[in-house]
Amino acid sequence: MRKQEIDHILTKMLDSQTNVSDLNLTVGKPLQVESSGELVGVDLEPHLGELTSFQNEIFALNLINQDRRLIDKLLNEGSCDLSYSLAGKARFRVNIFSQSSNYSIVLRKLETKIPTIKEMNLPAKAFYKIAQEKNGIVFVTGATGSGKTTSLAAVLDEINATKSVHVVTLEDPIEYQHPHKKSTFNQRELGTDFDSFANGLRAALRQAPKVILVGEMRDRETVEIGLSAAETGHLVLTTLHTVDAGQTINRILGMFSTEEEHQIRIRLSDSVRWIISQRLLPKIGGGRVAAFEILGSNVRVKDMILHGEAEGKTYYDVMEAGRPFGMTTFDDYIVGLYEKGLISQETAVAYSSRKGIVGRGIDTIKSSRGEATTDIESLEIDREYEKSYSDGR
Repeated sequence: MRKQEIDHILTKMLDSQTNVSDLNLTVGKPLQVESSGELVGVDLEPHLGELTSFQNEIFALNLINQDRRLIDKLLNEGSCDLSYSLAGKARFRVNIFSQSSNYSIVLRKLETKIPTIKEMNLPAKAFYKIAQEKNGIVFVTGATGSGKTTSLAAVLDEINATKSVHVVTLEDPIEYQHPHKKSTFNQRELGTDFDSFANGLRAALRQAPKVILVGEMRDRETVEIGLSAAETGHLVLTTLHTVDAGQTINRILGMFSTEEEHQIRIRLSDSVRWIISQRLLPKIGGGRVAAFEILGSNVRVKDMILHGEAEGKTYYDVMEAGRPFGMTTFDDYIVGLYEKGLISQETAVAYSSRKGIVGRGIDTIKSSRGEATTDIESLEIDREYEKSYSDGR
């Protein structure tokens, strides 16, 4: 199988559906694409049928293209990441991984057009404030594929449009290629330009940037250098695989020993500017819509990072009280999506953090619309029970 054949297959897969986000090659299944969150089979001419172990291995080796580092990583660690370009068509973030002695391949399609905060309909008050921050650290968190990279790309685009600063990005792999507007961008890719996030970040401090994007805070060494960068006047933007603000703080603290915890709490309370968490929800009519939880730093948040949460003193409480400043809980945001008719009641409840709060919010919206807030159509007194109860007395 030559590169031309690989490119032909990838092109046909991309064109098979609208809104394709991922290409999936798994042994024992036909070629599949993910469209609006659903996997769909792809039939080619000539018919390929279910993929064999040999076909996937050849496909993987062609994508790796004799890169010894990637081959070693795949053999020793069981998976490897790379980027792949389909000339004039698309760029992909590729993950090749072993499972049951076979290789599986997932290609995530990368958008070529850099999104803006406005185009993505991101919570404007918070995201424009993030782009104006002078220093500190901003975490964007969520599950894999929840749109963290895209949100950060929109923030960087706003910085690029409004500030004359040097921006260094450390990515795995590079997803959005930023043109030089007002800012000067140097984008570095793991494996090609640096060997680990910690080393790349350490080197970045000698490259005189004002803004540093770190693709992911994977270990305590990277977190430590990231905090040092935030403390020395840099704005650090990064991601974590956590579900909400509280878990983000706890995950970072969990990377350090008990003896170090107090010192890290002090450093975090001084450095954290924003924690944005994201979830993608199924949208009415197809596709997906993002829901956000946003925590901005203030005196109460600093105190909680230092001393931990307590009854009546939680990050959730702060986010509820901080609505005028651009903060929001997932639950408030989800109720807002329901009110706009973007998601169903079932989706709203399923993706909520506190089901009771979302339920009450939905009932309020229904009441204001004159809709029934319960499935119970009528209540009647059980006369037979009432009679037997009276007779018994």
